[in-house]
Amino acid sequence: MLPSMHELTGAEIRASFVNATKGETTRLALPSDLADLPWDDLDFLGWRDPASPQRAFIVMTTAAGATGIALRLAHSATGRRRRNMCAVCLTTHSGDGVSLMTARKAGRAGQQGNSVGTYLCSDLACSLYVRGLRSAGPGARLQESLSLEDQVERMLGRLEAFVAGVARSA
Repeated sequence: MLPSMHELTGAEIRASFVNATKGETTRLALPSDLADLPWDDLDFLGWRDPASPQRAFIVMTTAAGATGIALRLAHSATGRRRRNMCAVCLTTHSGDGVSLMTARKAGRAGQQGNSVGTYLCSDLACSLYVRGLRSAGPGARLQESLSLEDQVERMLGRLEAFVAGVARSA
């Protein structure tokens, strides 16, 4: 059976952030459809702030519990004709479907302006792409010999490595 993320409350989501201040987490816009999300098909929760499209958020379950990171879109591929690949789910998108997202590091390193970044699906729907529940168009997902479970595990490993890089405050 494929793992999935358990449903989180707004309070759990706000408390999970490792690279945001208490004030920032209080003000962040949670997904408006939180109760209606397809939790059984999500391996992590990702969303963009509708009031500030350059802001995005990811919350995933790690050994430490729910861990959230605040992101900024550093670059969008708008206007490009070639396809770009998400570094987490390995789905290719044309145009602005993949964006460079950066996260301020946690703790003192973040206070000093240090950040890390990676290319992610702009809509943060990686779980749905891997599971075949959303399509980025023909040829967006390469045919793989890995099982769906292994693809999900790989995706979560890549995302967890990125989140761990944000959470490290040294």
